[in-house]
Amino acid sequence: MTQPAEPDPTSNGSPSDSGPLSNDPAGSATVDSAADGSAADGGGGAAATHGLSERDLAVLAAERRGWPGPGAKERAIRERLGISPTRYYQLLNALLDDPRALRHDPVTVNRLRRIREARRARR
Repeated sequence: MTQPAEPDPTSNGSPSDSGPLSNDPAGSATVDSAADGSAADGGGGAAATHGLSERDLAVLAAERRGWPGPGAKERAIRERLGISPTRYYQLLNALLDDPRALRHDPVTVNRLRRIREARRARR
């Protein structure tokens, strides 16, 4: 499997962008390709998305991606997903407990679970 080219950092979310958070620098399947069944696991529609909604896939894609700072991530959440950052984090927290999300993206989900548990332990 070849790695896609790095996304253009000057991209401003114009219509030329292919979809919600699709310029994933991690080189993994993007939301658009996962939604149509052509994800890195060879496709298969529901098998590729593990029964997750397109919005759930977009949330996971946003978390796979690196962000220069919190402002950029919040702006992308509002512009590309059409939800508030508060709602985004509510959805993300629920996804971390969803076994379908773990099957779809175990590296990201486990990383975020570890971060969440570390924060809970500090309280």
